Amino acid sequence: MRGQPDRKEDSRGHRASVSEPAGDGGPDEAARYLAAAVADLGLIARRHGLDTLGYLLDMAQMEAEEIVRLRAARDRG
Repeated sequence: MRGQPDRKEDSRGHRASVSEPAGDGGPDEAARYLAAAVADLGLIARRHGLDTLGYLLDMAQMEAEEIVRLRAARDRG
């Protein structure tokens, strides 16, 4: 639509690049955030009877939590 910024631009008009550093705590923080966000989405899906979607979101949550667990174990050892 006219007058709205491109969704690939941030609020300052800079385009996001895959090669730019995340600047958000890295993959560990991202995995923790995604696990929590997907858990919330799963609750919403099941609340509205979207059981298959809820199941898939539960699987995504479990995957994110496993990534967090494995990365933490690697960092400790």
